[in-house]
Formats: sequence, structure tokens, C-alpha cells
Amino acid sequence: MATKERTTVVSNPQARGLYAISVAAELLGTGQQNLRLYERKGLLAPGRTEGGTRRYSEQDLVTLRRIAELLSLGLNLSGIRLVLVLEKENETLRTQLGDQAPDPGETPRQIRKKTDAVAHQ
Repeated sequence: MATKERTTVVSNPQARGLYAISVAAELLGTGQQNLRLYERKGLLAPGRTEGGTRRYSEQDLVTLRRIAELLSLGLNLSGIRLVLVLEKENETLRTQLGDQAPDPGETPRQIRKKTDAVAHQ
């Protein structure tokens, strides 16, 4: 019986799932159940093997460390989800703006107008 091999091309090496849940939990000093909970709450979505096993990438570990940091500041999981979404949107806007710092003479209104224009492209 021939098996079909699946090849996945990943453009970002940090996005490639490398770690099983037990290894990721150990690296982060947390429990596997916490990682499953974070996934259920929509805080991250680790890759999966064909068999359905979670595989955590370096980027997932960065996100999990950020979650731990926000938990230590007293945020609940709903608040953390919101922070992660806003940070991602901020990163996207900065990339679209070319990481240009605002001119020192620009007013907040001018900065918002420029940001809104980029967001609606």
C-alpha cells in the first residue's frame, strides 16, 4: 500500500510547527491544558500534522510568552485576546505605512487621517 507524502512549503521559517505540545509546555513552564485552553479561546492556532497532532512554531512560542506576560499583569483571557488582535493590527498598519515615524509637527488628527487612508486601501 503506497502512502501519499505531503509537502508543505513554509515561507516564514518561524511559522513552521516544530514542537509537540509537551515540549512547548515544558519550554514555557506551563501545563499542556493551558495551551489547549489558549487555543480554544482563540489566542493562537498551532499547526497540525495530518494526524491532528498540534505542532507549535517559534512564532507560537513568542505568542505564548506574550500571553504569559499579559496574564502576569492581571489580564484575563478575553482581555489578552483583544490585546493580541490590537497588536497584530498595529503591526500590520506599521508595515503598510513603511514604519514611518510621524513628523514631529504632525497633529494627532493628521496622523489618524494618514493611518485611516492606509487601513482603507
